[in-house]
Amino acid sequence: MRTVKRAVALAALLPCMAMAAPTTLASPARAGSAPVQARAQSPAQAQARAKAQVAMALTKVDPKSVNEKSRIQIAGLAKNRTGHQMPGLHLRLRYSTTPVLSRSQLDQLAATPPNALPNIGPEKQIPGASAPGVKQSWQFQTTVKDLGLRAPAGTPGVYPIGVEVLNSARQVVGGITTFLTFMPKKAAFTPVSVGWVWPLVDGMHRTNDQTFLDDDLTESVSAGGRLNRLVSAASATDTPITWAIDPALLDDVRRMASGDYTVRAPGVKKGVQKKKSAAAAAWLTALKNASKKDPYFTLPYADPDVVALVRRKTPRDIGVAFDARNTGVATQVLGRAADAQVAWPPSGAAGPGTVDQLAKNALKGGGAFLMSSSQFQNPAGGALPNATTTLQTHYGAKTTLLYDDKLNKIVSEGSRSASGGLLTEQRFLAETAIIAGEAPNRPRTVVLAPDRHWDPADGVAKNLLKYTKGAKWLHEVPLSKIESAEPQGRVFNGYSDDYQQYELGDAHLAQVQAIARQAGAFEAVMTGSTRISYERALLRMESAAWRTSPRHARAARKQLEDELTADMDLVRIVTTKSKRVLMGGSSGRLPVLVENTLPHQSVKVRLVATSENSAKLRLGTLAPEDAVIELAPGERAQRWIPAQAAGNGNFHVSLELEIPGSGGRTYGDGESITVTVTGYGRLALLITGGGLAVLFVGVGVRAIRARRRRKAEAAGDGSTGMGSAGAGEQGTGFPGPGFPGAGIPAAELPGVPGAGASGGGQPAEPGISAGPGISAGSAAAGPGAGSAAEAAGTYRAPAGPGAAGSPGPAAQETFAEAAGSSGSSAAERAQSGGISESAADGQAGRRGEHRRRDGD
Repeated sequence: MRTVKRAVALAALLPCMAMAAPTTLASPARAGSAPVQARAQSPAQAQARAKAQVAMALTKVDPKSVNEKSRIQIAGLAKNRTGHQMPGLHLRLRYSTTPVLSRSQLDQLAATPPNALPNIGPEKQIPGASAPGVKQSWQFQTTVKDLGLRAPAGTPGVYPIGVEVLNSARQVVGGITTFLTFMPKKAAFTPVSVGWVWPLVDGMHRTNDQTFLDDDLTESVSAGGRLNRLVSAASATDTPITWAIDPALLDDVRRMASGDYTVRAPGVKKGVQKKKSAAAAAWLTALKNASKKDPYFTLPYADPDVVALVRRKTPRDIGVAFDARNTGVATQVLGRAADAQVAWPPSGAAGPGTVDQLAKNALKGGGAFLMSSSQFQNPAGGALPNATTTLQTHYGAKTTLLYDDKLNKIVSEGSRSASGGLLTEQRFLAETAIIAGEAPNRPRTVVLAPDRHWDPADGVAKNLLKYTKGAKWLHEVPLSKIESAEPQGRVFNGYSDDYQQYELGDAHLAQVQAIARQAGAFEAVMTGSTRISYERALLRMESAAWRTSPRHARAARKQLEDELTADMDLVRIVTTKSKRVLMGGSSGRLPVLVENTLPHQSVKVRLVATSENSAKLRLGTLAPEDAVIELAPGERAQRWIPAQAAGNGNFHVSLELEIPGSGGRTYGDGESITVTVTGYGRLALLITGGGLAVLFVGVGVRAIRARRRRKAEAAGDGSTGMGSAGAGEQGTGFPGPGFPGAGIPAAELPGVPGAGASGGGQPAEPGISAGPGISAGSAAAGPGAGSAAEAAGTYRAPAGPGAAGSPGPAAQETFAEAAGSSGSSAAERAQSGGISESAADGQAGRRGEHRRRDGD
C-alpha cells in the first residue's frame, strides 16, 4: 500500500525532479560556502544536469541495508520532459564495487551522475517514456553476489549505485544515484550514539491576540498536514527524542481549539469568523500523548530573532520572551513543565553577545546550548568530532551540543518530496555508517536537529526514527545522555558578519519598537486587572520566522499597528463633528467629554488643555482631583476648563490625555478644537434685546400722541383731546417755562433741581407716568433745561435699580439718524433722541403760540 501511495505522489512531483540527488539550499549558517559547493562540480557534471531530458525518481530501495545474501530491488519512475518523441529509451544499472571511505567522497559521489560509476549492470527498455510528457515505471532486481559487493572487515560499507537513461544513440539523457549500506555478519565497531531534537515551530499566524493573519494552521494540524505528520511520526516509534517547542505555536492552536476566532488577511477590512477547530483540539491531544514519555524544552515565545535583537541593543525583549508568563503556555497545554534546558539560536549560529543573553535567560539553572557544528573548528590533532563541547560565556563555561551540520542539511532539505525522502533515507544510513567506520573502536556521538520548519514527506520522519533504532551501527539515546558526555575541546569560530543579511532588518525592528512604545502607553493607563496586552503580539513580530518573508512581515506589522491604534482610540476625547465650541463673553468654561469604550478594562488618564494663543485665550487649570479621570468600561466623564478671552475671534485649543505620574507622557493623538469667542454673552444679549423692545414700544406710544396733537392744532380748537388744561394754563393748555411737565408735585421729587418753584400744578396726562425707563431729571426739566446730548438725540442710560441695559450699536445708530433728520417735528425728534415727554409737549405748545401770533 505504501508503494502505491508513493507512486501516486511521485506522479505529481516528477515534472520538477532532477536527474540525481536533490539539490540542497544554503541555510544562513552555510550561505557563505554555497558558491564553493557549486564550483566543486565539474563542467561535465553541470552540463549533464542541464541536459537531463528524462526525469528520474526513486520509489523503492529494498532492503535498506544489505548483507552477503541480500536480493536488491530498486524501482522508480521515468518521464520524458523534452516535448518531443524519444524512441529507443532504455535504462542501465551502474554501480561501484569500491566502498566509500569518507564523508567528503560521499558528497562527491552524490553530486555525480550515475554514468561516472565504473561498473555496468543489466539494461531494460522503457518504450512507454518515449512520448513527450509520458511517465513509465521501472524496476531492477539483482543480488549482492551479482554486484560483487564486499564489506570492509567488521565495519559497514557504503556503495554507490545508480540508474542511467540512454537514448537510441546511446547518449545519457538522465539518471539518478543513491547508496547501499552493506552490514557484515560479524560487527567489530562501536555503534554511533544518535540523539534527536524534534522541532515543533511554525510561522507567525496572529497579529494581536484576537486576530489571525491566515488559517494555515488548520491545514497544518489536520491529517496529512506538516505538524500532524511530525507528531504522528514521533508517536509511531519509541525512539527517544527531545521536543523543541515554541510556546507561541501552542498558544495559537489552543486559541483555535477553545472557541470561534477571527481571520483577517493583511489589507482586508473585514475579518472572517471561523468556528472552533476540532482539528486543533485533536492535534493538541495527540501531541500531549506523543510527548508524555519524552523530555521537552521551550524556545523563547515566538522564537524571536535573538541575534538581531542583540545587534540592535534591545535585549530586554529576549528576557520577556523567556519569561515564564509566556513560555508557561507549554506547561498549561501539555500539563507538565519543561524538563530540559536547551538554548537554540536561529540557524544554530550566534555571536558572543547573543550567547551571553541566552546563557542569562535560558541556562540559569544548567542545561546546554544547541548549535551548528559549522560554528566550531574540528578538534585539534586530527581527532574525529563528537557532539559535546563547551562554550565560554560571560556567565561561565556552558555545555554545548553541536548538531552535525551536513547531516542536518540532508535531513532538513532533501526530504520534502517522496522521491527526495527516499534518497534522504538512503543518504542518512550511508552517512552514519561511514561515521561508525571512521573510528570503529571509539564511541561517537551525533545530534540531529532538523530545521525549525522541517517539512518532510509523508512517512520520512517516521522512517528516520525507525532506522535510528533499527540500524545495527546506530544506537538511539536521549539528548541528555549526549549532554552528560565528556566535552571535547573545540574552538568557537564566532558569528560571521556575512550572516547579518539573513537576520531581521533594522528598519523592521525599529518600527516594531515604535509600536512597542505605543503599546506601553496603552498599558500604562490601564487599572485593575489587565485584560488587553500587546506583549505577545510584539514578540510575534520579532520572530525569526519572518527572516524569509519580509513582504509578509511588513504587511503583518502594518496590520498590528492599525489594530493597536483602533484599541487605543476606544479611550478618547469626544468632540463634535465641527470641533467647535462657542463662548459668549470674555470668560466662560469649555466642556470636555472623555469616554472609555474598552470592554472589561478600566483606565485612568489625565486631561490637559493648552491654548495655542495664550495671549488671546487663556485657559485655567483643573483641580488635581478633576484633572485625573478614572473610567470604568463604558463610562464617560465631563470636565469644564475655565477660559478667559482678551478679544473676539477663533482660537485653537489642544486637548490631550496624559498618563498619570509619567511626567507628561501623552496617550494617543489627542484632539484639537476651535473656540469661537463673541463680544456679548447670552445674558447680555437678552438684556439688550429687552431694553430695545421697551424703548421701541415707548417711542410708538409717543408718536401716536404727537400725531393726535398735530391734528387738534390743525383743527384750530387748541384741544388735544386729552381733557381740560386746568390751573396754570397760558391759553394753550401747555405748561409754561420752568414748570415740571410731568404734572408731579415738587414735593414728591426731593433733590430735583427746581423743586418748589411756582407754576401750574397741571395734572399728568391720562395714561402717562414717569416710568422706570425715564430718568427723574428729564421729567422735571423745563424748556431749555435739556442737556446738549439730549438735544442732539443721544441716548442716556437711566440710573438706578431696574434700569434697562444700554442699547446695542444698532440702536445707537438709529437714534443718531432720528436726531439728525431734517423736517421732523420736535415731538418726533424728542421721541427719537430720548427727550422727555414734558419737554416735547412744551416745545409743541410754544410753536403753536407763535403760529397764532403770526396769524393774528
